[in-house]
Amino acid sequence: MTSLHGNSVLITGASSGIGAATAHAFAREKCNLLLAARRRDRIDQLARHLADKYAITAQAITLDVTKQKDVDAALASLSTTWEQIDILVNNAGLSRGLTKLQEGDIGDWEEMIDTNIKGLLYVTRSILPGMVKRKKGHIINIGSIAGHQLYPAGNVYCATKFAVKALSEGLRLDLLGTGVRVTSVDPGMVQTEFSQVRFHGDTERATAVYQGLQPLSADDVAEVILFCATRPPHVDVADIIVMPTDQASVNHAHRTT
Repeated sequence: MTSLHGNSVLITGASSGIGAATAHAFAREKCNLLLAARRRDRIDQLARHLADKYAITAQAITLDVTKQKDVDAALASLSTTWEQIDILVNNAGLSRGLTKLQEGDIGDWEEMIDTNIKGLLYVTRSILPGMVKRKKGHIINIGSIAGHQLYPAGNVYCATKFAVKALSEGLRLDLLGTGVRVTSVDPGMVQTEFSQVRFHGDTERATAVYQGLQPLSADDVAEVILFCATRPPHVDVADIIVMPTDQASVNHAHRTT
């Protein structure tokens, strides 16, 4: 296990779920954290908590990854403390709706494409040149089992996660010889705000997704992310799928009720 002490880590979508859990995991390793999300109140609170608990530098920045000019401006305006980002965790992402393509909501499609694909590209494009120049760094993209397998009515969401998989593979080719690593961490069912967001706040429908089985927690996924980040520099965990024991594929899960 390679020590990450003093590394600077940028995590997008850090205000809740996998992003917040990942922040805790890296904070335990004494990394300095740049926490980005749209919900400033949440990341401010998280940054203060982690800075006090682990005696690290933790800063919150308001960031909507779907707005390219805002991404560039926000990252360019950072102090010299953040001149070197060692690890970028592209976690910001969402799903909207679960309908057949012919019944899909175009606004939902655009939100998923803008966040899951374009947002990942905008942040990576801003951070990556510095990593290439320094000949070290690690891009960790949060994909999904939905980037490997399709499920009914998952059309556009699955397409965005297939895109994350393709972009991760493309980055790995482009970065060959630079010393920069690229990892895609692809979870199955994780109990976070994911389903609540997908179903536009329908709590009953969101809760039903996880009934009768034990899904992954955000902490479970964060530990996998940390594992990938702490491999020796010559080891790149290219792609890792992590699922609950009760899940065998996107369409096959064991439920007790």
